[in-house]
Amino acid sequence: MKTLFNRRHVLAALTGSVVLPGVAFASPPATSLRPVARPGSAKPVARTADSIIERANLSGDSSFTVFDLTADRPLEARGSTTPLPPASVAKSLTALYALDVLGPEHKFETRILALGPVEDGVVKGDLVLAGGNDPTLQTDDLATLAANVKAAGIIAVEGKFLVWGGSLAFEPVIDSMQPTHVGYNPAISGLALNFNRVHFEWRREGGAWGVSMDARSAKFRPEVAMARMRVVKRSAPVYTYADADGRDEWTVAMSALGKGGSRWLPVRKPELYAAEVFQILMRSHGIVLENPEVTESLPEGEAITGQSSQPLRLILRDMLKYSTNITAEMVGMAATARRLGRPESLINSAKEMSVWAAETLDLRNTAMVDHSGLGDSSRTTTGDLTRAMASPLSRNELRPLLKDIPMRDSKYRVLKSHPLDVVAKTGTLNFVSTLAGYATLPDGTDLAFAILTADMPRRDALSVAQRERPEGGRAWNRRSKLLQLALLDRWSIAYAD
Repeated sequence: MKTLFNRRHVLAALTGSVVLPGVAFASPPATSLRPVARPGSAKPVARTADSIIERANLSGDSSFTVFDLTADRPLEARGSTTPLPPASVAKSLTALYALDVLGPEHKFETRILALGPVEDGVVKGDLVLAGGNDPTLQTDDLATLAANVKAAGIIAVEGKFLVWGGSLAFEPVIDSMQPTHVGYNPAISGLALNFNRVHFEWRREGGAWGVSMDARSAKFRPEVAMARMRVVKRSAPVYTYADADGRDEWTVAMSALGKGGSRWLPVRKPELYAAEVFQILMRSHGIVLENPEVTESLPEGEAITGQSSQPLRLILRDMLKYSTNITAEMVGMAATARRLGRPESLINSAKEMSVWAAETLDLRNTAMVDHSGLGDSSRTTTGDLTRAMASPLSRNELRPLLKDIPMRDSKYRVLKSHPLDVVAKTGTLNFVSTLAGYATLPDGTDLAFAILTADMPRRDALSVAQRERPEGGRAWNRRSKLLQLALLDRWSIAYAD
C-alpha cells in the first residue's frame, strides 16, 4: 500500500468506519463507527464521520452514503433515506435519463423550411425557422444557416417569416422563486439561442448612459430590439421586467451601474429572440424577411438547410462541467418527449423522469420538479444517488463525463499531491450544497458516494430579493464544501487496504 502523506493539516478532523457483513446496499450502517488499526499498521486511524459533521458546525441536515464498487458492498451512511434537495446534482440524474432514452450519439437539429416552391431563387411561400430542442444553438450557428440559405440559391421570400419552438412546452422561467434578472433562469421552449440569454452592456458617456442589448457570440454581435433596457433613477430594485408590446422590457437602477459593465440577462421570448437574430443575419446576405411571427404548430415544408448539434454525450459533458440549467431542462424534456410525446409542462416531464428513475435505477425516494435542480422542491436521498452512481449505466456512460474535483485543505487551497482521485457533480443553492460521484483510493479501491447538506428553514425564510446574495450564504456554503472534502479525505484513510 502507498503510504499516505501527513494530512493532519488537511481538513481538521478525519473519520472512519467498519463494514458490517451481510448488509444490503439499501441499508448500509446507520452510523459511522471508529475502525481499529491492524497491529503493526502505519495507516492513520480516522475519526468518525459524526465527529467531522459535528466539528463542521453546519446548520441543517447533513447526510451521506458511500459504497465500495470494487468489493460490491456498502461501507457507511448517515441519513441515507432523508429526502433533501439535490440542487445541481440533479443534472447527473438528467444526464442518465437522456443517455438512456436518447442515446449518447443523439443530435438535435435546427432547420430552415420553405413552405412553397422555390422559383428562380424566390421562395413562393413562407419561410420557417424550426427549433429542434438544441440547447447549445449559438448566434454563429444561425449565421451558418443564413449563409447556407444564400448558398442554396435563395434570393428572396415572398411569404411570411415564421418561427416555431413548439417541440417542447413553453415555460417563462425554470423556477419562479428566483430573482427576475438572473441569466440562469430563462424561458424554455424547443428553440433556444445563446442559452436564452441576451447580453446587456452599459457605459456612461458624459452625462448620459449608453446601453445595448445584443446576441453576441464568437463572431457576431447583432443588436436586438425584442429586449430593451431603460436606465431609471432609483436605488432599488436593481432590475425590473415586464412583458410589454411583445418585447422583454427591462429597467435598471442608475445607482447600481457604476461607470460601465455588462451582464447576461434571461430571455423570456426565445422564439422571437432567435428569429430576430436570424432575420438580421439573412439581411446581411441581401435576403429581406418580414418581421417574425410565432407559429403554434409546425407546418409541413421542404428543408432548405439544417444545423446539427454535437452528440449528446458532449453536450452533457459541458452541461455537467458548467452546470447549465437550460441544457438540463431541454435535454430532460426531449427525453420525456421521446418516451411519451411532447410533455405538457416542465414539472410533468420531471415527474416522468422520476418514474424512469424508479423503473430503471430503483430510485424509490426521488421526486423531481425539474431537470436542473434549480427548484428547491425536488427531493432525493443519498441512498438513491449512490445507487444511481453504482448502476452500470452511470459507471459506463456518466462517469467519463464528470469533472475532476480537487482535494483542498482547510483554507481551500488545492492539494496537488493528495492521493485521492474524485470525479463528481456539485450542486449549490442558497443553504443547499451537494456532491455525488466517484472516488478512487490510492490502492485502487473504487467508491461511489453522495453527500447532501441543506438548511431548509433558513432557505425558506429568504425573500426572492435576498436569494441572489443572502447574508451568511457564502460562509455556510464554504463550511459545507469543506465538510464534503473532509468526508472524502476520511474515506481515503478508512477504506484503503
